[in-house]
Amino acid sequence: MQILLTGATGFIGRSLARALLDRGWALTALVRNPAAPAALALQQAGARLAGGDVVTSGRDTLRAALRGADVVFHNAGWYELGLAAARRPAMQAANVQGTETILGLAVELGVPKIVYTSTATAYGDTGGVLADESFVRQAPPRSWYERTKTDAHAIARRYQEQGAPLIIVCPAQVIGPGDHSVFGDFARLYARGLLPPAAWAPEGVFTMAHVDDVAAAMALAVERGQPGVTYLLGGTPLTMRELIETWKQTPGGFKPVIWLPRPLAWLTGLLAEPVLHLFGRQAFLSREAINSSYARLRFSSARAERELGACFRPARQAWRETLAAERAAARR
Repeated sequence: MQILLTGATGFIGRSLARALLDRGWALTALVRNPAAPAALALQQAGARLAGGDVVTSGRDTLRAALRGADVVFHNAGWYELGLAAARRPAMQAANVQGTETILGLAVELGVPKIVYTSTATAYGDTGGVLADESFVRQAPPRSWYERTKTDAHAIARRYQEQGAPLIIVCPAQVIGPGDHSVFGDFARLYARGLLPPAAWAPEGVFTMAHVDDVAAAMALAVERGQPGVTYLLGGTPLTMRELIETWKQTPGGFKPVIWLPRPLAWLTGLLAEPVLHLFGRQAFLSREAINSSYARLRFSSARAERELGACFRPARQAWRETLAAERAAARR
């Protein structure tokens, strides 16, 4: 089977590429720069590289990369919280226009199977409900990322309704060593003993799964997934309080924790955001990050477990393994 994968050099993409190659499938990775170290690592693992970008490359270039594929797996996307306002159009182009372009070309070329990586965040805050794929968004987006991925999810659903052979996979909060999300940044600070003894949003809930388990489930969607179906890939819901308690059981930073009231937490994000931008860093401590922390994102992966055979290790175990890997990386 010949698979064309976008976003293969990202956090999820690297694990997904390994999962696809481990099944013996022929993999072509669409990469911006074939000479970049991450792209060369894919090539050494057995992937073929095709130069191209879902936003800046012409349609002829992308069409040539997609032609002949048995499966097009559109995994490329831009995740960032605290994004500067001037960069919002670029995220919109990557997450929304890029999705429209790749899915449209795959349909135009008659690709037999298409898989799109959306996100459980596209369903929004679930409140006290353990949501499945039938859940309808009830709350407005809390970040520009959430807004763009919600729009992109709607595009994918439109293609499904029009009869495209499209499967949608929706990872929830994906964790693991090298994670570039807000959780990953704070986990690295904790593993290095640099995180202050303060937290917020103890009632916030996130459904968490290890990146390798998510990647394996995504590969199973290629193998066993049914066109027109959406699969939530979640794992275990944890409150922020449960998350901190799990971290505290491992070596690292703070042990006692001060839970900041929401206005003070928001003010902290407001003050830290421009400083992080000034130093060219992703604003992992920002107004969007604080607001998103209070979300209640409870998702069920029962369909993926039942129909795909997906399996997710408990979130507490995934965090213990992740923090151990981050401590080892810090020592190196």
